[in-house]
Amino acid sequence: MIGIGIDICEVKRFDRLKRNDLFLKRVFSEKELEFCLKRKNINQCLAARFAAKEAFLKAIGTGLVKGFRLKEIIVEKDNMGKPFINLEGETKICYEKINAKNIYLSISHENDFAVAVVIIE
Repeated sequence: MIGIGIDICEVKRFDRLKRNDLFLKRVFSEKELEFCLKRKNINQCLAARFAAKEAFLKAIGTGLVKGFRLKEIIVEKDNMGKPFINLEGETKICYEKINAKNIYLSISHENDFAVAVVIIE
């Protein structure tokens, strides 16, 4: 195992942040924004994805240094609704250099908080 990361976000923070286009475009992929902006509770959706990105960085052990970018850590769902992380760009290249094999993601949200756990092996 390479690492475990966990993060929790306050959902109401995204009341303000969802109106900041610069923040949204810096942190989220177009695919994530398209998905979240169609949801009934946009704030929970954005908060859960932000928590997943932060949990990934904690699990990898680098933070935002060494080429990892939040926008390139993309939270998606498979056809059964299971969330997973897809990496792109420099983030994918940096990840591949550490010879990791799998990324496991669990996200949840409830009213005021969103939480994510990432395990990298």
